[in-house]
Amino acid sequence: QVQLVESGGGLVQAGGSLKLSCLASLSTFGHHDMAWHRQAPGKQRELVAALTSVGSTNYADSVKGRFNISRDNGENTVYLQMNSLKPEETAVYYCHTYTQMSFWGQGTQVPVSS
Repeated sequence: QVQLVESGGGLVQAGGSLKLSCLASLSTFGHHDMAWHRQAPGKQRELVAALTSVGSTNYADSVKGRFNISRDNGENTVYLQMNSLKPEETAVYYCHTYTQMSFWGQGTQVPVSS
């Protein structure tokens, strides 16, 4: 069973930065496409950023220029650097892999105070 464990969430002030990490129990991590999603209270889950195994990235328009997704294949970890955070980005942030099969992490809370 694949496990994705997010960390790095926590309370941050508007305009601040936070870096999320997701450790994956995948023996072939380097071959897997990875993504970060978020779900705000009362809203649907949405894609924030994705990073394929060959290095292609995709970002939600709302985070372009502020967020950066990266990975360390040697550490089986994908990161999400978030800068200039806004209160409306308060959400639970989820790690996701979707190569061959879909697996989700348990999520990490990111409250952004105004």
